[in-house]
Amino acid sequence: MADKARYELTMLYLNSRGLLRSQSGEGFVDTAIKILIAVVIGALLLAGLYALFGETVLPTLKKRIQDMFNYGG
Repeated sequence: MADKARYELTMLYLNSRGLLRSQSGEGFVDTAIKILIAVVIGALLLAGLYALFGETVLPTLKKRIQDMFNYGG
């Protein structure tokens, strides 16, 4: 009985030691940083598109529509 318990404790120690020394895999911090970078890049892209459409495309489109329906005036 004592030998079996000693064997189990030794195996548990070796497994936990191996897991703690392992440097493979991806951590939570890496994933969080990737998500934050994606959100920031998406927000910058959306802000750029909003500025482009708000200042360049929409006023030109509005003027063209007004010119198109302004028949003689």
